[in-house]
Amino acid sequence: MKALIVVTGRGLGGDAVIALNIIKSLEKHGLDCEIALDSSAPGVLFEKNGYSWHKVSIPQAGGHAATKLTTIKAAFKMLKATFPIRKLVKNIKADIVVGIIGGGAIVGCVGAKLSRTPAVGIINTPLDTKICTKLNHCIVLPEVELFKSKNLPANVDRSYYPVNPSISIGDPNKALNLIKKHCSKHNLEFDENKKTILFSSGSSLFELMVKAVAKFADDHDDYNIILIGIPLEEDYNKLIEGKDIINLKYIDWINDLYSFIDLAVLTDDGLMIQEAITCHLPAISLTRVKYGRYHNMEAIFKGAILESDFDQLNSKVQELVDNLDEYKKKSELYSKEILNSCDKIGNIVVGEINK
Repeated sequence: MKALIVVTGRGLGGDAVIALNIIKSLEKHGLDCEIALDSSAPGVLFEKNGYSWHKVSIPQAGGHAATKLTTIKAAFKMLKATFPIRKLVKNIKADIVVGIIGGGAIVGCVGAKLSRTPAVGIINTPLDTKICTKLNHCIVLPEVELFKSKNLPANVDRSYYPVNPSISIGDPNKALNLIKKHCSKHNLEFDENKKTILFSSGSSLFELMVKAVAKFADDHDDYNIILIGIPLEEDYNKLIEGKDIINLKYIDWINDLYSFIDLAVLTDDGLMIQEAITCHLPAISLTRVKYGRYHNMEAIFKGAILESDFDQLNSKVQELVDNLDEYKKKSELYSKEILNSCDKIGNIVVGEINK
């Protein structure tokens, strides 16, 4: 059996990590997986893991931040993009299509419908929820209001993010050595007697997260401060120039870093919050980092993460530090179900093929 995995984004992290984790689960079920990415995507994560991909067009409307104008523009582009997907499905003789979030979900699900091929949409935005649930079986992730609904449509399942179980198996000594190596190269100090805090908005570094880490560095000299992610704009780097921040940019040893740090400041969306919970890592979900959107992750993972607005961050970090053990204990209540999400999604996809 063969699956075509249609992935939105740049193939660096986030959506690509979700896709890669689903691919690993499907491979365990005996499926051969082929990947479709937008032609402009560098696909670094897939390349590092030995996967090639088909270059197609996967337009984006802007996710949760989509406006009427961007949605209309994207709709025309997506309609045009579905026909090459239909052709690709036929050419590789796919038994199922899995569309991953936003444009990837929409183009994948519509292309599958045109080719009369089963599909599963992994949905996480208002637009893919509206469209894909009318076409195929879907799996809704926590950031959509539908996830919180008591009664889901018959063709919809809910799931936490598909977190790779290996994320919780890291080497803290490896992380320490790599951090020290970076600090030595950039003439920075790392104090092993201080707590270490991570700031990240995922593989892409958003402006509000840069401003948050810059302000925190100005207000604190009692933490080792680590920042990861590639800035969406080069000008963001100017906000942290000359500050005592260990800026690691893009790394492929996040599991080792999770095992080493004491706490993290992450965005209130995406994979990293659920990776942190899986690793029993106390974390703050910083709200409205990405285009001002708000997902209320604190309500979904009650007691496992602490929510904060930009202006509250200092006091919220202190509150988290004062109660680290309590947050670690609460995260254990969710970690098992999160870890089971990969297999759950894999089973649903295989089930659709066998219908």
